[in-house]
Parts: sequence; C-alpha cells; structure tokens
Amino acid sequence: MAEDLRPHRVAAVAVSPGFLRSEDMLDHFGVTEENWQDAAKCGKPHAEHFAAISETPYFIGRGIVALAADPDVFAKTGQIFGSWDLSDEYGFTDADGRRPHWRNYAKEHGLWD
Repeated sequence: MAEDLRPHRVAAVAVSPGFLRSEDMLDHFGVTEENWQDAAKCGKPHAEHFAAISETPYFIGRGIVALAADPDVFAKTGQIFGSWDLSDEYGFTDADGRRPHWRNYAKEHGLWD
C-alpha cells in the first residue's frame, strides 16, 4: 500500500498497541479502569502482564496524533511502529502519565524473542 500511495505523497504507516486495556479486556479480567491492576489477582492466564503493562486506547491514539502532526511522517511510510516506539520518539504518555513499553517488558519476561 505504501508504494501505491507514494506517488500521491500519502504516508502509509502501520501502528500496533501493546497489551491494550480495552473495555473487552477489562471485562475479561473482571476489573474496571479504576482497579485494572487488580487483574493480577484474578488467576487468569496473562493477568499479571495485563496488570503490569497494559495501556489505554489513549496511548496508541496519542501516537497516531503525533504521527499526523509530524512534518516528516513521509519518511516513515511503509513501516510498522508499536505504541511504545512512538512514545519513545515523541515523548507522550498514557492517560495516567505512564509510558508502558510492551516490547521491553515482553523481552524481560521471555514473551518476545
């Protein structure tokens, strides 16, 4: 797609969230946005990771806003970025002021090769 859009000077950039703290995931772990870190106590698989490193939809949204505002975004066309990569580059935080970094966390916990 990036190559198809290049002649039109349209940037095509893929963006991926880390462990997204969506409404469905909050429901899955039986918690709310107010007590999401209590998910670690629920006993479900991966709950401890959700409680440690999940990010709100605002985090990836702020990354997309940063990309849209970047006058050099075309240099990124055809690439894939995690929300954590965008936070590293542009310096934004999640709604609660945290900067969750899924790749670093996943590597530290043997979840990422």
